Amino acid sequence: MRLFDVNGPLVSAMSKLADIVICNVMFCLFSLPVVTIGASLAALFTCMQQLIYEEERDEGLIFRAFWNAFLRNFRQATALWLICLGAMAFLGAYYWIVQFMAGALGRVYRITFYLLALLFLMGFIYIFPLQARFRNRVRHTLRNAWLLSVAALPWTALALAVPAALIYVCFIMNPAALTLMEYLWAVCGFGLIAYLDSFFFAQAFKKISRVAPADPGGPAEGALFTDEAHRTEDLMVQESTFSDPDWNRRDPTGK
Repeated sequence: MRLFDVNGPLVSAMSKLADIVICNVMFCLFSLPVVTIGASLAALFTCMQQLIYEEERDEGLIFRAFWNAFLRNFRQATALWLICLGAMAFLGAYYWIVQFMAGALGRVYRITFYLLALLFLMGFIYIFPLQARFRNRVRHTLRNAWLLSVAALPWTALALAVPAALIYVCFIMNPAALTLMEYLWAVCGFGLIAYLDSFFFAQAFKKISRVAPADPGGPAEGALFTDEAHRTEDLMVQESTFSDPDWNRRDPTGK
């Protein structure tokens, strides 16, 4: 039966699941020093994007692709992560202060905290996928992350919904199975989130990349900036880190 063929759908799905598990375990191990979480995230999203588009990986091995992406992104991704840690520390201090405020003023400040936290998360989820997908300066990557989070708001909402739903199902809906859920997350949780969210990011990236236009010489439908504009304007300037410049111009469904 074709279902059990080496190139069949079942074997292909199991192979991708194995790659997700390997990347997830490597992400957890490489993130233990905490300061390396940024480089680990960039490497994780690099591998997940390659899985979605079935790109040829470094030496054909997923763990080698993860390691190479980790080294390649280490310096810049670490800088991005430290900036994010600073923002998280600010939000934590802000919440600690406003929780002691009573009355209407306290409610107002708590609302502003939730709005700031949401705004931070909207941009944060794009930072390391952008770092994995594009070569850019730190400040440009940060700016583009928040610009893209608004420009591609529906995809941003879906990308936020995936980890929120998994966290709710695993840790809130059934607290009795907490130990089992922690084990599953250590095995495949982070990789699965990155894999699923990469589908949404691929759609969001079309806002800053020219993707299969009807007129080969013109911009794609819905694109915010054309490739020509990238060369002349210092706005959302992106350069692919992949050898195939058309990798993100293909529909992940194969259509």
